[in-house]
Amino acid sequence: MTENKLIIGTAPDSWGVWFPEDDAQTPWQRFLDEVAEAGYKWIELGPYGYLPADPETLAKELKERDLQVSAGTVFTAFHRGVDQWDIAWEPARKVAELTAAMGAQHIVVIPALWRDDKTGEALESRVLTDKQWDDLAAGHNRLGETLQRDFGLFQQFHSHADSHVETMADIEKFLAVTDPKLVTLCLDTGHAEYGGASSVKLIEKYPDRIGYLHLKQVDPELLAKVRAEDMTFKDATAAGVMCEPPHGLPDLSKVIEAAEKLGRPLYGIVEQDMYPVNSFDTPLPIAKRTKQYLLGCGSRTVIS
Repeated sequence: MTENKLIIGTAPDSWGVWFPEDDAQTPWQRFLDEVAEAGYKWIELGPYGYLPADPETLAKELKERDLQVSAGTVFTAFHRGVDQWDIAWEPARKVAELTAAMGAQHIVVIPALWRDDKTGEALESRVLTDKQWDDLAAGHNRLGETLQRDFGLFQQFHSHADSHVETMADIEKFLAVTDPKLVTLCLDTGHAEYGGASSVKLIEKYPDRIGYLHLKQVDPELLAKVRAEDMTFKDATAAGVMCEPPHGLPDLSKVIEAAEKLGRPLYGIVEQDMYPVNSFDTPLPIAKRTKQYLLGCGSRTVIS
C-alpha cells in the first residue's frame, strides 16, 4: 500500500456478523465466497473465531479467493481500571498474531458499550468520570505501544454507538488525551453520524489522526426515531438504521473527497451493520452495489 489511494474493502459485519458463532450469521465460507464474487480484494477478520484462526488454514482460504486482510478487530474496556489490561491483552494478542500473520498492518479497537449489545441492558453509566478518562487513555496508549513494538501493527480506535466515545465532543476529547504516535482513528462514518459527529470535519481538523476508515451510512429518519426514543444500538440496527449507500448520511462522496486530500494511502472498509440479516441472500447484492457506488466517488478510490 504505497500509492496515495483509498482502497475499498469489506468486512464480515456487512454480512450480518457480530459474534464468533451465531446461527443467525452468514457462514464464513459463504462470506468469503460472496466477497470474492462481489469483486472485493480486501477484508477484515471480524470477531476472532468467525474466520479460521489457524494462520495456514486462513491463508489458504484467502489465497483460493484472491483476498487479503487489512485489519483485525479487538474489544477493550480500559475505562474500567488498570486490571482491564490483563483481561484485554490475551484475546488481543491472539488477534494481533493472526492479523500480523496475514500481512495486515492494522488493529481496529472497539471500546466496551455501556449497554449490552445483545440485550440492550444498561451495564454502567453512559458518562465517564475524570478517572475513567485517564484509565481509558492510559490503556489505549499502552495497547498502541505494545502492538507496534511486538507486532508492527497500528491501533485504529473506533468510536462506537452506545459506547463512551460516541459524540463529536467525546471523539475530540479522546484524541486530546491519547498519544498521536500510538493511537489514530478508525473513523467509522456511520457511527460518527449516529453520534452527531462530522466525519468530514474530523478528517479536516485532525488529518494526522485518521489512520483507517469504515464506510457506512445511517438512515436519517430512523436515526431521528432512535434519538427520540433513546433506542439501543442493537434495536436500532435491527430496525435498519445503518442503510445501503447512497441512501443515507453522511455524504460519502464528500468523505472520500476529504480523505483523498490527505495525500496518503488509506483503507476504506465497507461496514454496513446488518445483524441479524433477514436472509443470507441479502448481503451480496448490497455489497456489489455499494462497491460500484464507492468506486465512483473518488479519483483515487480503488479495490486493490
